[in-house]
Amino acid sequence: MSTHVLRCDGAPVPIALAALPTTPTAAIPDLSVIDELLPVLAADSLPRLIVLGEDAALAAVLTHLMKTERLHVEIGYVPIDKTYGSRAYQTGTGNAAAKRAIDGRATATPLIRDDTGTVLVGRATITGVDGAKLEGEAYVDENQLFSGIVTAMQVSPSLHLPGVRATVKRGRFSRRIWLEGRAAQLGTPGAIVTRDGIRAERTVPRSSFYRHHETWLLVR
Repeated sequence: MSTHVLRCDGAPVPIALAALPTTPTAAIPDLSVIDELLPVLAADSLPRLIVLGEDAALAAVLTHLMKTERLHVEIGYVPIDKTYGSRAYQTGTGNAAAKRAIDGRATATPLIRDDTGTVLVGRATITGVDGAKLEGEAYVDENQLFSGIVTAMQVSPSLHLPGVRATVKRGRFSRRIWLEGRAAQLGTPGAIVTRDGIRAERTVPRSSFYRHHETWLLVR
């Protein structure tokens, strides 16, 4: 097995990963760096790439693998601290996550993407423009999530099928109910989407998150 570590934004290297070949890159991995690694991994029948970084780093890697049809590469995820993605995929953090990324088994896992072709790893938050409340109507599959005005809509991936979870924030102390399905879709006069901590610049009239027709290979 060929295993390589992609170290993002100077993340501290856990002891378990110290002996593995490592390539440094930015917080959001440079696509050219990923492309340089892929031929090296392709030389092995069981390629494995360990992403040492945050949710946005893993999302960038998975988005590139999806678009270049390389989802056969096994992916380990090692965040230093807890993230929405580490919770969703139950990877653990730090050295414990590193050991799991090395010794674990790759399993087919739902791949969640949106209508821009971007993979979601941890959480997407959708608000109105300039932080205002969100107006619109949203569904998870055929079930209505909300209609009217809410503080925000949140979407997360799930480790198991159907793959997508969504909820809304209404008030500071209101109880949140999560709906699960294959897709979460929103129609709105205007919204801003923040995916894995990365805020989109453009206002959108609609947003959809759904399970891709292919899975990814998560090592855990």
